[in-house]
Amino acid sequence: MKEYIKFSQEDIKDYTKRNYKLVGKNKHSAVQLCRWTKSKLTKGRNCYKSIYGIKSHRCVQMSPSLDFCSFSCSFCWRPFGKDRFKSENKWDQPEEIIDGMIEAQRSLVSGYGGNSRTTLETFKDANDPVHVAISLDGESTLYPQIAELIREIKLRKMTVFLVTNGTMPNKIKELVEKDAEPDNLSISVYATNKEDYKKITNSFIENEFEKVNESLNLMKEFRTARTIMRTTLVKGLNDNDPEGFAKLINIYKPKFFQIKGYSYLGASKKRLKKTNMPYMEEIEKFAEIISKSTGYIIKTRDDISRVIVMVKDEETWKWNSEKIKEQEERISQRPKSDFTTKKVLRKTLNIIPEQQSI
Repeated sequence: MKEYIKFSQEDIKDYTKRNYKLVGKNKHSAVQLCRWTKSKLTKGRNCYKSIYGIKSHRCVQMSPSLDFCSFSCSFCWRPFGKDRFKSENKWDQPEEIIDGMIEAQRSLVSGYGGNSRTTLETFKDANDPVHVAISLDGESTLYPQIAELIREIKLRKMTVFLVTNGTMPNKIKELVEKDAEPDNLSISVYATNKEDYKKITNSFIENEFEKVNESLNLMKEFRTARTIMRTTLVKGLNDNDPEGFAKLINIYKPKFFQIKGYSYLGASKKRLKKTNMPYMEEIEKFAEIISKSTGYIIKTRDDISRVIVMVKDEETWKWNSEKIKEQEERISQRPKSDFTTKKVLRKTLNIIPEQQSI
């Protein structure tokens, strides 16, 4: 059987032009500097995810499933073709991905060492990433070893934040079964009924709405992760049913609900219009309706990212503070020298062979 090749040399050149660093010999993983990483390096400003304990300059934005997704959402800023759901035949191991990821991040931030707006301390910290956001591109749970990848990241005393479209509930369940809970489990929800879900996501699969609901129902099994239901609000597309979103929240009771306004960026400009971007006031009104219907408390408004984050109750907000302390304690256990490879880290932490199995 002829081997399927996901990316041509032209595709790889295009990714490189867009400042992606492809990772691993099979080139299905990638890293790209987040705008907030750049902001923290030069202006000292974190992104809204600081409420979860993230320091933007020490955060790696990556994907183990580059341009491999069950959806082709019209509002997605990524460019994609008709073969978006086709998989690579070969996959890199989690250890290889993480080693390559750290090397790629160091390469991407290297230029800031000579930037007059970047302090030496900030630059040194940026070369020692401690947060991994699995959210860059594609559907992360389509990487077959996503549970092992998360476990390996946490083994290295890093925090891990997983974003998924929820179409692989079997992989969500596997995270619990394999003791691979991320620090944040964010499930994206783009509509409130089956018909709109198919229209909005241009899904390649059947029963996508039912699968997302199955994943949402699994959130109650997570004990250490922040469970987050999130949506991208697109004016004229999915902004007409806040009560429907409230109903889903009341059923599945995530710890957080997050709304991000659509931005007219990248390839989405070929599919949508600038008028599809909701104003912050419109996002706030949407959130207020949900708050009245669910009792969730609005905790964060970020005008630049056009994001609103809501929390289930004050008790959960206090728990979040304790969770941040736990993350900081984990990070503090990292060696102070060069520990980018698993071999060096295991030796430094005196991890015995029986503990090395994933």
